Order: sequence, then structure tokens, then C-alpha cells
Amino acid sequence: MKDLADFHHPITELFLQPKTKADWDQYRLSREQIDFFHENGFLAGIKLLDARQIEALKAALDEVMDPRHPLHQLFHEFHSNESGDPNKVLFHSLGHWRIAEAFHDVIWNPAFRMVTSQLLGDRAVRFWHDQLFCKPAHHGGNVAWHQDYSYWTRTVEMQHLTCWCGLDDATEENGCLQYVPGSHRWGLLEKPALAGEMDGLMAMMSEEQKASFKPVPIPLKAGHAAFHHPLLVHGSFANFSPRSRKAFVLNVFADGTVSDSDEPLLAGVPVISKGQKMGGKFFPLIFDPEELKV
Repeated sequence: MKDLADFHHPITELFLQPKTKADWDQYRLSREQIDFFHENGFLAGIKLLDARQIEALKAALDEVMDPRHPLHQLFHEFHSNESGDPNKVLFHSLGHWRIAEAFHDVIWNPAFRMVTSQLLGDRAVRFWHDQLFCKPAHHGGNVAWHQDYSYWTRTVEMQHLTCWCGLDDATEENGCLQYVPGSHRWGLLEKPALAGEMDGLMAMMSEEQKASFKPVPIPLKAGHAAFHHPLLVHGSFANFSPRSRKAFVLNVFADGTVSDSDEPLLAGVPVISKGQKMGGKFFPLIFDPEELKV
């Protein structure tokens, strides 16, 4: 049994790797898509997975959700129910890329890597951390309105990006993502409890921001992703439908981001001193634009 964070390359054949520039070009965003992202703070509907890959990841998810997994100690966080309310269950974890081969290799999915580089300004990209968010049928909990970077201020400068990808179809009925377009220009707000009251963030917003608070639902077919800016306000409502809503999240940042803390950046990760560049075993380089020159 190995810590898969030791391997900074794909270890299965789940995601074929491009060998030529033409291979990479199939994953490129259009100028219109990139402009939409910068204007609205998000871009949705990007296909990342085929049916075989979805099934492999769902099987891996079932394994890592078991708290008796022999590599359970490798999680940075593990919450069977982060809300604490049995009527509002939200499974949430960080670190499963260290445990399951499919979740390790999804980080090296070329479709994901190409998009992250483009949305970060054609930069080299490093992995930050992964997350699982699972809402069971009938009693799945909400994720409160929040900005991702409000939880990440221990890293600077702010040049991060989030990718949310469903393993089930995500609909309004089962608690799909909801985005507030343009809210990435509001500046940094205080952080609420992630599985707390849905509207906790509202108390931290100005009257002008409240007037502009117009969420839009982001339904997605399984295997399709939404990418969003680290300051975009987003959340998701509870799932009382008869269908589960399983999803994984991949968080990245542009190469050159540094630690802004002398505390561990994630549980179980050695300290990277304040001012030192993020890298090493837990924050691998996953894309370099030089790869496009093959």
C-alpha cells in the first residue's frame, strides 16, 4: 500500500496523454469561452470524463468513503457528515488522490490540465488539493454561500482556480452548484462555515453586493465540469430528491504561488515556510506550457 502522492505522473491507462500539439489542441478553449470566464467568473459545461472514467471514479469513491480503508490516515480531512445533522448529510474529504489510483490520475487528465492553464493565463499549473462532495438522496446537506479563497489565504498571491466535476447528473432538484455571476469582482469576504447556514455569508456583504446577489443554477451532466474563480461566490442547496449527487473538486494554482504561513498548509503536510514557493511532493507541477511544443 503506497502513498500515491509520491508519483507525479499517471500510474494507470485511465487518461491517455497527448503526444503531439494536435493532441493537445482538441482540449483547447475558444477565445469566447475564456472571455466568458473572465467576465462572469466561471465557465461550465466542459466535458472531462467518458462513461468508463466515470465508473472508475465512482468505484474508487465507494472505496475511499469507507472510514476503515487501510490508508485512511492519508486524508488531510475526512467528514462523513460535515454538517453534523443526520437530516442534512454532506460527505466531504481532502486527500483521496493519495489513496485511490483513479483519483490520483484524474489530476493528470489532459482535458483538465489544458483548461486550467488557459484560464490562469497560459501559465504553468500546480496541484493544490482535491475534495469530494457527496449528497445522498433524500437527506443531502447544503454547501453555504462562500468564496474558495477565503479558506486559502495561507497561500499568496491569489492565482488559484477550482474545477467541480459531477459523477452523477447534477440538477436543481439534487443540489447542483449555484454561482453568483460577477461576484469575483467583489473582493475578499469573510469565510462562513462551509456546511453551516446557507445564507451565513449575507451578513458579511455590503448592501450593494446584496442587491447584485443573483445566483444562477449550474446543472451538469455526469462527467462535465465547471471552473470558477477563487473569489466567485457559490454554494449549493440541500438534496431532498431520490437521486444522489456525487462530485469531486480539483483545486490548482499558478506556479510561483508561495506559502503565507509557518503552519502546515494541509493536515499531514510538512511546513513550507512563509515566503517559500509551493512545490514538492504534495503540490506537484501538473502542466507546463512547454508540453505544447512537442
